[in-house]
Amino acid sequence: MLKKFMRLEVNISMNCKIGIENLDCANCARKIEEELKKEKVLTDVSVNFSTSSITFKSSDQEKAIKRISEVVKKVEPDAQLILSSEKAKVKKDYDIYRLIIGFALYLISIVINDPLIKEILIILAYLILLYRVFLVSMKMLIRQKTINENFLIFISALGAYFIDKKMEGIMVITLYEIGKLLEKRAINNTRKSIKGLMDLQVEVAHKVIGDKIVDISPSKLEIDDTIMVKKGEKVPNDGILLSPDARFYTAAITGESNVQHLKKDERILSGFINEGEVALIKVDCKYENSTAKRVLDLVENATNRKAKTETYVNRLAKIYTPAVFVLAILVFLLMPLITGSTYQESFYQALVLLVISCPCSIAISVPLSYFTGIGKASKEGILIKGSDYLDGFKDIKQIVFDKTGTITTGKFQIGSIKTYDNYTTSEVLNLLYKGESFSNHPIAKAILKNKKDIDTSDVKNFKEHAGLGLSFEVGKDKIKVGNAKFCNVNDYKENVLYMTINGGLKAEISLIDEIKQGSKEAIAELKKRGIKVKMFTGDKKEMADAIAKEVGIAIEDTEAAMLPEDKYQQLDELIKESKASNTLGKVAFAGDGINDAPVLALADIGISMGEVGQASAMEASDVIIMQDNLKKIVTTYDISLKTRRIIKQNLIFAIGTKVIILILNLLGISNMWEAVFADVGTTLLTILNTTRILRSKGDRK
Repeated sequence: MLKKFMRLEVNISMNCKIGIENLDCANCARKIEEELKKEKVLTDVSVNFSTSSITFKSSDQEKAIKRISEVVKKVEPDAQLILSSEKAKVKKDYDIYRLIIGFALYLISIVINDPLIKEILIILAYLILLYRVFLVSMKMLIRQKTINENFLIFISALGAYFIDKKMEGIMVITLYEIGKLLEKRAINNTRKSIKGLMDLQVEVAHKVIGDKIVDISPSKLEIDDTIMVKKGEKVPNDGILLSPDARFYTAAITGESNVQHLKKDERILSGFINEGEVALIKVDCKYENSTAKRVLDLVENATNRKAKTETYVNRLAKIYTPAVFVLAILVFLLMPLITGSTYQESFYQALVLLVISCPCSIAISVPLSYFTGIGKASKEGILIKGSDYLDGFKDIKQIVFDKTGTITTGKFQIGSIKTYDNYTTSEVLNLLYKGESFSNHPIAKAILKNKKDIDTSDVKNFKEHAGLGLSFEVGKDKIKVGNAKFCNVNDYKENVLYMTINGGLKAEISLIDEIKQGSKEAIAELKKRGIKVKMFTGDKKEMADAIAKEVGIAIEDTEAAMLPEDKYQQLDELIKESKASNTLGKVAFAGDGINDAPVLALADIGISMGEVGQASAMEASDVIIMQDNLKKIVTTYDISLKTRRIIKQNLIFAIGTKVIILILNLLGISNMWEAVFADVGTTLLTILNTTRILRSKGDRK
């Protein structure tokens, strides 16, 4: 239910967002959205219960805001729009005191013997306890000519009074109001927990102007501005590090909990936390294009793309209340004719049905669960663009990986060494390290990775030959390292360095693409979950097969020497095959988000990774992994499973409880107290159950 006031946040652009405070009823959010979608002045309207917001597009924002205000007041009479220039007047919630006083009066009436005083106290208790639900229900009835849960509770409690079920009437309204207060608190705590996961915003940026520091809003920073970030502060905008080095905690963006050591000229993303000394950063983008802002926008807007389950539940919620209300009337009219009960008894049964006719527990369980799952994923450095993609991730049965930049780093390392003329591997490596120490070529850097204290004092006449290799002397030996042409070798092999000493071939050094840490383990975990893994690459078959074998991908599931159009065609065939079968599930593609944009867009679910903060990666994919770790795909799959499991539990519990109470009521063995639990109690328990997603570790338990 929407109460008290709404806070308005209006963007100057065509895309607008209105924040809503005290939106604690998913069914109310649905009703508001349905009414707003009828307005011609608004497009792309979405009322997000989970984030307490309304998003829309309009060419006439002033008129749009006016219509939103009118519609909200019509649907939810207590709502109030507060313009950004106005101060929101927060009223203290006195409901708890009203409940205490009302219930206390009823308890006093129990021990009073005087019938008149007893009745007066009971009537006062009713008036105090029913005040809010009566006021809200009457406003709804007058303004919208419809009934809501407050009206149903009011009728039920009042009806109980007139059929001499006063105690049950008092307990119904008391438990209902207490339940709503607890429900409101639980929802707010859940939202706070999720927002805490995404605490990326910075209110103030320290801009360096000459020898002065000026505090301004990050939104006012311009490209090439210099900002200062103190120890413990978040970086407000993306930029280039000007300081010699710095230490940043990057978990809020990448999900990586380790402190990262960064050097001058390396890129720093907004949302990073400075863990070292004061750092100077040159801003390289506007605030609205910064990583933190785009991450927040993606997470907050993700649930606007609704999963099929959410759509089905919304339809159910829409027809549930009218159906139960009609059933209540039928019970009142027909039960005396069928069972021989009195109309007073059937009236009581009808009142019980009215209590359980509110669909809140059903409506709330799905959107809140999806939003919580998306929030949990963001904590892990995983951005999911919509609840439909979160829901669909669990249905992946095939995943195709790009090789370079996805499974591998794109950097070479030494694979195997074949020696000739009694030369040992250690002798060849020693000479190789000596020569490569003088080169700045990427292959040289890859070969020398983590190699220290190489003695190059005996190396002379070093020369690098562009596109061919390098030559140098050690003692009296003349050494060449390079390709077959450079070393005068007729037996050409792909990705092999040849070494000659004094003109004779002494070694063949095969180079392989360096496999990313965690790739092998991630692929094994995906297979355990019943997902078939394939690899597409433009590399030669020999190299592709070697990598596939190393990470655990079958050779028959590896396609090599592929052009971009080949990848697209092959993936398209896989998708068509999967859609033609009921068992093959969804097909995902994981790539770097830049070179693989066409296939990422084609896949049922496109996954980009390793290109942290790149706009192209975010645009091309449905799921963005903000760090170079394939294990995060496994984490996403497990979060998807966990979310769906929680949703099923919530729906089974909510619907099942209501059905049981309904059946018991028709059999004449349930009462209003049980009906209140079926309504408010199940709502509260589903909210609490949803929070388990936040505590999960991405496993299958």
